[in-house]
Amino acid sequence: MRSAAKIDPAPEVEPDFPREWIEFTDPANDDHLIAADLTWLLSRWTCVFGTPACQGIIEGRPDDGCCSHGAFLCDDDDRKKLHKAVKQLTPQDWQLMDQARDGDGKIRKKLYLEEDELEDEPALRTRRHDGACIFLNRPGFEGGIGCALHTMALRTGVEPLTVKPEVCWQLPIRRTQEWVDRPDGEQILRTALTEYDRRGWGPGGADLNWYCTGSPDAHVGTRPVWQSYAPELIELIGEPAYRELARHCERRAGLGLIAVHPATTAAESE
Repeated sequence: MRSAAKIDPAPEVEPDFPREWIEFTDPANDDHLIAADLTWLLSRWTCVFGTPACQGIIEGRPDDGCCSHGAFLCDDDDRKKLHKAVKQLTPQDWQLMDQARDGDGKIRKKLYLEEDELEDEPALRTRRHDGACIFLNRPGFEGGIGCALHTMALRTGVEPLTVKPEVCWQLPIRRTQEWVDRPDGEQILRTALTEYDRRGWGPGGADLNWYCTGSPDAHVGTRPVWQSYAPELIELIGEPAYRELARHCERRAGLGLIAVHPATTAAESE
């Protein structure tokens, strides 16, 4: 049953639709080719967590947003970053801090992380407490709902991506990389930037209760994704490449995008 505070969700768009792409060489590296999905980067998607539009990915838990499953940590650097960030949290940032304390009152890694498997390999993820990530502040918390790490970042004046697990700050941008052999025998790194849609989660993506990237209810941003997610894109491809991406996005927007994201189109037609 949906919370009375939530709106009736608009139908999500189908996952297959025309997209416009552009490829360009990284100004800082001639052996790095970037392929950018302009349909996604020029869309008006925005995070609607904490608003009546966000339905949550698990039925019956709309206030969790996309935090129900916890966050898998991708490598040692990701783990070290999280451990460093946890040391900066205060009770005003983190509602469930006491759930990560041992009998002596110390915050312990084993109490905010748990072992699991990712793609049949051992992995660590943030522990789930009462059905959602332990770092998720729930309704009624004086510091506000949402990620405790994100709250701390805003309080200390740093970019949230510097303190949050990689999977959390990258969403909903999907970056894939592969080495490509050109016909002349040269090898280059090809980085693709696109929408992390339901399919990005594998077979289970189709079972999510609601997903924001295909929902017109989340395509209500005042700025396109390439602008609103500038810090994340810079982290993913570097400052020189981002400047080149921004130049192409501005030019394409001025000419008129042919393949507009259908969720953005639906939102603008309401």
